[in-house]
Amino acid sequence: MDSVEKLVFQKMPRFLLEIMRKYFRVQVEGLEHLPRTGPFIVAPNHSGFSGLDAMILMHEIHRSTGRLPKVLAHRFWFLTKATAVPAKRLGFVQASMSNGVRELKKNHIIIIFPEGEQGNFKPTSRAYQLQEFKRGFVRMAVQTGAPIIPTMIIGAEETSINLDQLKLPRVLKGAILPLPLNLLPLPAKWKIKFLPPIVLPYKVESARDNDLMHEIAEDIQDQVQDHLRAEVRARKSIFR
Repeated sequence: MDSVEKLVFQKMPRFLLEIMRKYFRVQVEGLEHLPRTGPFIVAPNHSGFSGLDAMILMHEIHRSTGRLPKVLAHRFWFLTKATAVPAKRLGFVQASMSNGVRELKKNHIIIIFPEGEQGNFKPTSRAYQLQEFKRGFVRMAVQTGAPIIPTMIIGAEETSINLDQLKLPRVLKGAILPLPLNLLPLPAKWKIKFLPPIVLPYKVESARDNDLMHEIAEDIQDQVQDHLRAEVRARKSIFR
């Protein structure tokens, strides 16, 4: 971590993130599954349209390991200098296969949301219904030997209510935007659970096997979905 990035993250944003942590009464389980050294991939469900899940997840990993993860973030963060500069200083990196592999080879932790914008911007009426996990994070793991930490987050769905998806094919091909009900986050209680690491015993060339990559991604999606269902069923109240 360079000195500017460390200063920016540890001062004002860290102060605000501590406030958010208390506001959402964040409960964390499975910190023992986070390796203390070496690269690894954190692969959580994505929800709430605002990106707070990425920020709070970064903060919890930093509190536990002392290491600042890199977040493979949506391209919208990098469309203008006004958003790209603070995003980069916070450790956001534009999501791509090459960027993910590069950061892992630098021995970094990366957070990647396998659902992408389809998960983040899905309507709240489909809360906790995982969208298809893309295979990029599995390919990154195979190419670098980095373990995957499947992760579940509950609370973000109720914090930022999304009414629907807006598709903008004429502006940005394939782009999806949310239709939010609220801009100020609601005080839902959050829980983050890190699941046991998955180490993939495959050779680098296996990353080109589309069927294998799809099967692994689907298995990890099913694992996260099962934990989400169990946690949501066990939850007594959204707000306490």
